[in-house]
Amino acid sequence: MRARLITAAIVILGQVAIGGVAQARSYSDWGTAHPIEHGGNSSELNTASLDGCPIQAPDGLSIYLASNRPRFAGDTRTDLDIWVAERASTDEPFGAPVNLGAPVNSTADDFCPTPLRGNGLLFVSRRTTAQSCGLGDIYLTRRNPRHGWVEPLHLPCDPFGPNSTLDEQGPSYVEAGAPALYFSRGSTTVPGDIFVSPATADGFGPAAAVASLNDTAANDIQPNVRKDGLELVLSSNRTGTIGGQDIWVSTRATTSDPWSTPVNLGAAVNTAAGESRPSLSWDARTLLFGRAPGPEGSSDIFVSTRQ
Repeated sequence: MRARLITAAIVILGQVAIGGVAQARSYSDWGTAHPIEHGGNSSELNTASLDGCPIQAPDGLSIYLASNRPRFAGDTRTDLDIWVAERASTDEPFGAPVNLGAPVNSTADDFCPTPLRGNGLLFVSRRTTAQSCGLGDIYLTRRNPRHGWVEPLHLPCDPFGPNSTLDEQGPSYVEAGAPALYFSRGSTTVPGDIFVSPATADGFGPAAAVASLNDTAANDIQPNVRKDGLELVLSSNRTGTIGGQDIWVSTRATTSDPWSTPVNLGAAVNTAAGESRPSLSWDARTLLFGRAPGPEGSSDIFVSTRQ
């Protein structure tokens, strides 16, 4: 039964093997980052609460985020929930975020949403169930057009899958080359490292640390991979960081090559504050991330663009 559920999960992900070689693309440098509302988007994308973990859906019509803002007037809970802001076309601004509700959100922290093609959604939750491996575990769900979000599927525990006794964060599924799930693993006492779990016929296999992306003494977390598998952004406090955590980038010539040593994105993106959970849009021209503290709240969503 479990194997069938995991196999179904791979179908949800829309797994497609795309060869080991991809063509490199050239982009301009990232422009100066600004709060996401500055582009005409809803002023409710950032609030006086904690707002972060931003990521666009592949079609560019939705932005998912995590926030501990009040869910309704008089709400006193402070756990993180996943919210989504939508727009009718890519030429229009994003509207106000809406809470996804149950069964995606719980009374524990639910965060690091990652929308997938085919209405799928990866996310991290600290909910406690009989299947829990540790602190924050990776789950997979999908939206049924008629019935809404289905009950989330908990991904297997180490050594059989990506979840462990530590905190998993920033799941990023990439189909290019050998399909795989990238994520970070760590805790408040164990510095984070970047891991990868290969997609298999039964789901996701044992996770392995990505040596070229990790700095032993640093907190390397929340990776996000460009759709062609040739560029990866992450948050790290390694030597050279401007603030508490900065956004760094790594590249590779083909999906068969190792990742390069990460490079700091510089002052256009990073500041003396802490930058976290970066994500690339489907066309790789928009970079979203969280910054703490923000000008409005304990953490705000920022955006940078490139050509």
